[in-house]
Amino acid sequence: MSRKTIGKLTDVIGGIPYRIALAGGWIDQPFVSRLNPTPPGSMVVIGLEPTFRWMERAGMATGTRKIALKLWNGRLPAGEPAKLVEELYAEENKGKSEPSGSQDMIGLIYPGVNRLDYDFTHAGGIFPVHIESNNDPKIARWLEKVIHVLPVEPRPEGYSPLGVKNLDLKWIQRLGQSGRDCYDAILARDIRALGASMNECMACWETLLPHVVRHPTIKVDLVALMKHYQSRYPGAMYSGCGGGYLYVLSEEPVPGAFRVNVRVAK
Repeated sequence: MSRKTIGKLTDVIGGIPYRIALAGGWIDQPFVSRLNPTPPGSMVVIGLEPTFRWMERAGMATGTRKIALKLWNGRLPAGEPAKLVEELYAEENKGKSEPSGSQDMIGLIYPGVNRLDYDFTHAGGIFPVHIESNNDPKIARWLEKVIHVLPVEPRPEGYSPLGVKNLDLKWIQRLGQSGRDCYDAILARDIRALGASMNECMACWETLLPHVVRHPTIKVDLVALMKHYQSRYPGAMYSGCGGGYLYVLSEEPVPGAFRVNVRVAK
């Protein structure tokens, strides 16, 4: 069968990008940002080229991406990114009692490395008060070299990360700061500082929402696995709640891991 007959991969999986979320995640949820004593709190999302099919229920915004594929016939439309984010957010969260955070939509739509700053006094914390973006190809190529991705497993059926909420103001402040530190470290191409921000974010998740990594339905010891890699590499964190993928920072190959393809503005 010819390559022309087979067609492009995006003909199969769609042309909507993917995204990874790094430090600061959950600050995009109003129930968290409204308690931040020093707003805005920040988190980082990075646009990815759709070069393969990421597994579902793994913190990769695949649910949001499915809705985007249907809404926009498989391709990102032209238009102001902020307006597209609002359109996709409205479509996904129609009638939901627990709406998903806007970082999923922003990560899929905005290319490059993006720091999302959330302040509850702006739009009720639903959308960021500011987005700081970087589309420097040198930064993107550096990230592709140091971020290693290990598949763990999708979050289980019947799982929820929201069963226990320890919304301590000090830890929420630390969570929001971890995102700002993450963005600064990426721009400085400082792997040690980037790893520290990711490890700090995971410590915040464990404290604020312990079911993110510990839950009766989760059969893998996510904390022990993560700490193994954190002890041997500059940093490691999960792609989302309940497992998914483990992002490991390293300037050397990580056994069993693969790399990402960062999407930058053309």
